[in-house]
Amino acid sequence: MKHVKKQEGPEALEKQEKQINGKDKKRISDRGLLEKIKGIHTLESLIALLGVNRTRAIKIISRLRKKGYVKTKRLSNNKRVYDISFQNRLGGKNYYETLNENSPVKLIINESPVIYGREPTPEETLIFALETQSLRAILSGLGLFKKINDWSRLYQLAKSKNLQRKIGALYDLSRLFMKTRRMNKRFENLSLPNENDEYLNIIHGLNSRDFKNIEKKWKVHLPFNMADLEDYI
Repeated sequence: MKHVKKQEGPEALEKQEKQINGKDKKRISDRGLLEKIKGIHTLESLIALLGVNRTRAIKIISRLRKKGYVKTKRLSNNKRVYDISFQNRLGGKNYYETLNENSPVKLIINESPVIYGREPTPEETLIFALETQSLRAILSGLGLFKKINDWSRLYQLAKSKNLQRKIGALYDLSRLFMKTRRMNKRFENLSLPNENDEYLNIIHGLNSRDFKNIEKKWKVHLPFNMADLEDYI
């Protein structure tokens, strides 16, 4: 006996159309929601922004996280915050995240360029830390010397911003209290100062009482003393 395919009646077709429209509305709803709440939030700020209760806010975060739109971070006081954006689905990290992963000196996650589709390299992140002119970010950046292995790339990046001597001085400082990868001889020879070179400041107006020998070698004023390095020692 031939199997005859059951014809869908008007009610079945209407039901199917509603299901399809429901899925489209959900997608539109997600896009509208993301536009409204994109940025850095605590659970409390989301509750206030959306006008929902705690349970509903948690469900929204969970749904968006499953779709890749949410990254969860912790501040220095261990408070949980949510970074919500379309770009999170592309993957990648910003420089502050890379610093926090490689250093005992933790930073508050601020806005910084995200390299989508890959993670920032230690070499790129060290240059970023120096350019922030933030004492704590540079201190955190010392931990990257344990990870750096492409000294040629680091030299190219540093030379383009005239940071070779500053990196050399920070490297020698880091070697006093942690095991690091050895600096490439070519980097050192190309970066050491000439007799007539003037001193450089990593942060203007700051110099070290405790590391004068390193300052003299590189002609760079270090902004740290021994007490500043307690997180590493």
